[in-house]
Order: sequence, then structure tokens, then C-alpha cells
Amino acid sequence: MSQSPPEETDFIHSEEFLHGLMKHQLKLSISCAAAFLLLLFGLPLFNYLAPEFMARRVGGFTVSWLVLGVLFFPYVWIIARIFITRSMALEDAEVRNAAEGNKRQS
Repeated sequence: MSQSPPEETDFIHSEEFLHGLMKHQLKLSISCAAAFLLLLFGLPLFNYLAPEFMARRVGGFTVSWLVLGVLFFPYVWIIARIFITRSMALEDAEVRNAAEGNKRQS
């Protein structure tokens, strides 16, 4: 005795809702990944293109080691914080839109 699953009539379970949420999350993920890759590839590029600048001493470190050893992790933490904050805001906005969609369907 197999029963067919009940049809979902609420907007939050619709393909349209899920597709929109995934599209927004993909844009956010790509922008955060781009910010990370900018530093990841930018540091060796700066070392290659501007070795004199990167060899300058700042606070006892060369600029290269200052960025790599001191500023890299706070930069990654900032990216993670932005990602989490915006992701949660995105989901909250989508839930509000879904609730409005359900009200319109009722």
C-alpha cells in the first residue's frame, strides 16, 4: 500500500522559492570566494610585480610577511563574518517572501 505524497501548496516548498534562494546564495558564495582568491593570488603577484614595495619593513616585518602572517587570518575571518551575516539575512528575506507568497495563495 503505497500512498502518494501530499501535494505541497505552500510557497516555501515550491521549486521557484528554492531556485531563487539557491541563486542568491550562489552569488554570495562567488563574491566571497572572489575576495579570498584576490588575496590568495594577489600576494604572490605583488611579490613578483613590486618586490621593492613588498620588501619594505613595517613593524619589524616585510610587507609580504605582514600580509601573509598577520593580516591573512583576520581578512579570512572578515570574509566569513560577511558571508554568514549576509547568508542569514538572505534566508530571513526569503522566508518573509515565502510567507507573503503563502498569503497571496490563500
